[in-house]
Amino acid sequence: MSVGAVIVKVFSEFLTNIKNEHHRTKTEEILFWVKNKFPNLVAEIKWNQPMFTNEGTFIIAFSVAKHHLAVAPEKVVIDRFSAQIIDAGYKHTQQLIQIPWGKEFDFNLLAEIISFNITDKADCTTFWRKN
Repeated sequence: MSVGAVIVKVFSEFLTNIKNEHHRTKTEEILFWVKNKFPNLVAEIKWNQPMFTNEGTFIIAFSVAKHHLAVAPEKVVIDRFSAQIIDAGYKHTQQLIQIPWGKEFDFNLLAEIISFNITDKADCTTFWRKN
C-alpha cells in the first residue's frame, strides 16, 4: 500500500474532522511526510490522535488546536531537544511542542526527534517509557 493510501485509510476520519482547510492540509502534509520518511513506523489512531508507533512502542503523536499543531514525542525527548525547539521558534510544555499554524514547520528537527525516539526506545517493551 502506498504512503498516501496508508495516510488516507488510517487518518481519513481524523483529517475530515479538521474544519479549517489550512490546518487540515498542513496536518495531512506532516503525517504524509512522517510515513514517507519513516516507512517502518505504524500509523495509528489512539486516544483520538494520529500517532506513529514502532514495534508496539509509542514514537510520536499529533493533535490539532486552534492556534497550533501539537507534537507529542514524550517528555524525555522534549527535555533533550528543548533548546532546538526554542531555537526553531516553538513553545513547548513538558509533553507537547506547539507549532503555530503560520510558522514554517522544521522537518529536520522533526526527523531528529523521531530518529532519537526510534533509537532510544529500540529495546523498550512498553508503549510508554517507564521513567
